[in-house]
Amino acid sequence: MLIRRAEGSCLVRSPGLPFYYVHRMFASQTEGELKVTQILKEKFPRATAIKVTDISGGCGAMYEIKIESEEFKEKRTVQQHQMVNQALKEEIKSMHGLRIFTSVPKH
Repeated sequence: MLIRRAEGSCLVRSPGLPFYYVHRMFASQTEGELKVTQILKEKFPRATAIKVTDISGGCGAMYEIKIESEEFKEKRTVQQHQMVNQALKEEIKSMHGLRIFTSVPKH
């Protein structure tokens, strides 16, 4: 039996059973999403939008971050992403991956 890993799913194994994937089906934020969001709010107080999504299905292994902030003004994309990485340097240690999308508010 072939099992494909869908985006937003977690690898799960029960004793004596094969690996299978569980897809996250709920709309409320996970504890990890809330924690990362709170850190970003503290580090980017001028942010006008922050969205953190656990794209590993709730496992906390991989997140997608979308953040819009004046702090990014006149900085190259790589510099903006470095700022986010620096803000989350401790949390990143336990993550498998991170997708970052940054922007400056349009006035």
